[in-house]
Order: sequence, then structure tokens, then C-alpha cells
Amino acid sequence: MRRLTRAEFLEMMALAGAGSAVLGACGGDSAGGSAPPEGAALPSRDGRASAEASAKRDRRTVVVARGPSPGNNVERAVAAVGGMKAFVRPGDVVVVKPNVIHARTPEYAVTTNPEVVGAVVRLAVQAGAAKVLMMDNPLDGSPRNNYEVAGIAPAVENAGGSVHVMGEPGYRSYRIPGHVLGTHPIYRDIVDADVLINVPVAKQHGSTGLTLAGKNMMGATSDRGRMHRLGLSQTIAELNAALLPELAVVDATRILLRNGPSGGDLADVERKDTVVVSADWVAADAWTTRLFGMSPDLVPYIAASARMGLGTDDLSGVTVAEV
Repeated sequence: MRRLTRAEFLEMMALAGAGSAVLGACGGDSAGGSAPPEGAALPSRDGRASAEASAKRDRRTVVVARGPSPGNNVERAVAAVGGMKAFVRPGDVVVVKPNVIHARTPEYAVTTNPEVVGAVVRLAVQAGAAKVLMMDNPLDGSPRNNYEVAGIAPAVENAGGSVHVMGEPGYRSYRIPGHVLGTHPIYRDIVDADVLINVPVAKQHGSTGLTLAGKNMMGATSDRGRMHRLGLSQTIAELNAALLPELAVVDATRILLRNGPSGGDLADVERKDTVVVSADWVAADAWTTRLFGMSPDLVPYIAASARMGLGTDDLSGVTVAEV
């Protein structure tokens, strides 16, 4: 299925009133559904990318860059999907969302590699972004400490970006596309960003099989527990339908094979020296399952997201470019 743009999805939601029309479009099991939505409407994102920039975006290609330099892998892969200027306009506010769930150094493959994050921030700054904010909502510890231990804070600041600590006042309840979440709290700065770039680390996860780009968006909410209770596969898809990141940059410099998402044992880590980039995060996640000897059907949130029209999990119709 063609990936809907964020503007297209929000327009569909507006026409559907409280979102009832999306039920038929999305289908799926309605068990665990919530009360009629009462949260805020997601803001319109119409016109956030110029027609010229949108035309440069390659939505049907997954780029796989391999090499010893994580930053260079990012640069080559982003160039192969149209370059950062196809996603970021001069004056844009850009949010870069890595995975900094725990205070771990990069060799444990629990947090996104700082060289990958730094390269994404640098490219966004060079594309003319007015502001590039890096943020995540860690599960434990001080967010700033997690950023520092992971090496991400200095990488972001050296690249010209800003480190942002997400706090409770920044969350707002929004009406979510789909039929399970109904309304759910999301961090307002992520919702309001002109461009959202999803920069996960690839690792095993006990609840979802793997945590890649789709799962990484759970860091945008203050209520992960509700998503677990209602069923992760569909709620991850719906959260991504609300956020619609423009670009996925999957860090597979090192991957965590076991005991995710927290890790802690270097014996569980395998070095791949790979970065996977696509404007279709579903396709990027589908391809990345191969690095674990898996297939997309073993990560159910990928299929749930494809059913919602967020991207494709059928790689037969996708160009995989290795650089």
C-alpha cells in the first residue's frame, strides 16, 4: 500500500469527525477499544514540505549502507533517498527521536549510536533547519544522564542541535487514528515539529520480537503501560499513524540479539556496521528483520502498520539499494 503522508492522514481524520470513518478503513480486531475520543485534534501538517522537496523523496527505496563509519553510512544512505533537503526546509523545526531508553554506552546496542544521531542532526542543520531538537522519554534514570552516558548529548551539541529533556507538562491528550487507543498522551513538541526523524537502534525485544523504528515511537508517549494493556501491535501502529515520521534512520551498527530491550551483556551484541534508511519506515523495519535471521511476520506491529497504510511490509515491490 502507498504510504499516506501525515497531511493526508490528518485530513482523512478531520473528514471523519471523531475518527469513526477510520474504523472501516483500518479494520482489525476491536477488542480492547476505548471510549469515544475527547482529546485534542492533531494539528494540520498541510504544506509542511514543498512540492519540489516532496518530489525528491524516494518512498519506494530502502537504502542499506555498510561501512566502518556510522556517520558516513548515514550520509551516504540519506543522499541515496533524495538528501536531507528533500525532508527539511530552511526554517523548519526538526525533532530527532533516538532510542535512549537506558543509561548504556554504545557498545551494548541498547541505545542509538551517537555517531548516527550526530550525523542526522548535522545533515538537518546543513539543510537549513532553524532548530534541531533531540529527545526521548527514558524508562529509568535521569534523561540528561542517559543522554550523556550514551554519548548522544555531546554528539548532538557538536552537530549544532539541542538536547531536550521531555517533562510531564509537555504531554497532551490527542485523538489517535484507529480503533483502539482513542485518545492518548503524546509529547506536544513531537506532534508540532515540522519534521520528525525516527532514529532507532535495532534490538531484540521480549514483547514485540524486535524494537525498530515503529516501536521506537513509544518514546513519544507518557503512557506506555496502556499500550501494553490494549495490545502493542495495533497501538504501535496507531501511534505511528498519529506521528507519521518523515524519515527512518535505523542504526544497526551493533544489534542486540538477546535480552532486549535493556541488554547489559556484550555477548548478546553483534556488530553489523549497517545503517538502514527509508522514507517508508515500515519497509525499513521489514528489511532490518533480516539482520536477525527473522522475517517481518515475526514482528506483528509491522503488519499492523502496513494494514493501516503507513508503509509496506512487502519488499517485493521495494527497491533495496545497497551502498
